[in-house]
Formats: sequence, C-alpha cells, structure tokens
Amino acid sequence: MPLYRDEGVVLRTHKLGEADRIVTLLTRQHGKVRAVAKGIRRTSSRFGSRLEPFMVADLQLYEGRSLDTITQADTLGAYGQIIAADYDSYTAASVMVETADKLTESDSNHQQYLLLLGALRSLSRAEHAPSATLDSYLLRALSLAGWAPSFVDCARCQEPGPHDAVVVQMGGVVCPDCAPTGSPKVEAETRELLGSLLAGDWAVVDAADAAVRSRASGLVGAYVQWHLERGLRSYAHLSSSSKMESRQ
Repeated sequence: MPLYRDEGVVLRTHKLGEADRIVTLLTRQHGKVRAVAKGIRRTSSRFGSRLEPFMVADLQLYEGRSLDTITQADTLGAYGQIIAADYDSYTAASVMVETADKLTESDSNHQQYLLLLGALRSLSRAEHAPSATLDSYLLRALSLAGWAPSFVDCARCQEPGPHDAVVVQMGGVVCPDCAPTGSPKVEAETRELLGSLLAGDWAVVDAADAAVRSRASGLVGAYVQWHLERGLRSYAHLSSSSKMESRQ
C-alpha cells in the first residue's frame, strides 16, 4: 500500500470503533479522501486537534482498499477553534464544508480546494461578515461545478440585460420573453450585490445595506438548495442565525 503526501481541509469526521475516527478531507491533489485516523479519540493521540473540521493539514497517508490511513498530520491552517468560537462563522463554515463535500469527488479539483481554503481563512480572520463570505463562496463553488448563475443577461436565451425577473430554476435573471408569469422581480441594488458576491468585489459587498444583503442571501440560498440534490442540512442552522441577527 503506497504512501503519499498531500494537504487537505477537514470536511467532517465520525467515530469508528472505540478510539478511531473516519476523516473526510478535501485535498489539493487527490480530491475528496476518506481516511482513518487511528487512536485520535485517545487523550494521548499524536494527532490532537489537527484533524477537526475546518482545519488544514499537511498529511501523510497510505492507500487502503476502501479507506486510506492517516499516518502523519501537521497543521497548516488552525482555523477550527477560531471559527468555532463565533456562532455565525461556525454555521457559515458548516455550510461551506457540506457544500464542498457534495460538489467534489475523488478526482482532483484544485480550484474547489483553493476556494474553500480561502473562504475558511477569510472567516477565521473576520475579514467580512460571515454571511457575505458564505454567499460569495456558494456562488463561486456552484459556478466551478457548472451551475454559474447570471445576474445581468438572460440565463435562458442570453438576451443582453439588465433584467429584473429572477428564476433560480432557470439560472438567475431572465428576460420578459423567458420569464414565467408571476416571476418575482428583484431591484437593481440586490442584482448588483449578487454580481459582486460572484465576482468577489468586496468594496461593493461590504458597503451594501443590511436589507439588500438579506434579500441577496435569500436568493443565494434558494439557488443553492435548488441545484444541490437533497439540499444542505446545515443550512437550517444558518437560517436561524440570520433571523436572530436581523432582529438586532
């Protein structure tokens, strides 16, 4: 069973036996990997907290038939504890790693890895509002997966925009000829914010009004839930957090 090295983000873990864990990772070179960390639940474990969700590690593994085995892990990005200390950041990160889990397979996906790594780093540094970091990540991740939304030209016929009807099932804004009867209309400020989230124009995102951010987040959530089969379980916790934030 050959040894190999890679770096990876911990997406999730679950218990195996009395002392082990199965760790699901998104790696730089090998895509999504499921591996056993033996003895990690013992207090004497050499892995410590290096293989908790949201952590980034330099890993040595050896291949197995169904599961690889982690033999060494050195921390590259200690984001887990920082993110977990803030509820909004934690729920945002939980949605991110669940999305990455759904969008990636065992084949290498370098761009998805770098996108997730950058989003978790940004959360840990509190560079932007957690909801904004999440919305930008989600739009970009779906774009890399082949579901790029359009917020200017018609998503169905490519008629040049701007258009104000948004139909998430069709991929974003649609022209009057393509819009189904009763399609919701979205004001220019929200469409501009959505485009800025997709492009990573943080000057526009950070300056956006709270009500506009809320409307944009609702559309991002609807778009993501429509395109991902079975939706995202962690999104329910995020929605509760957003509601509490909006009342403050």
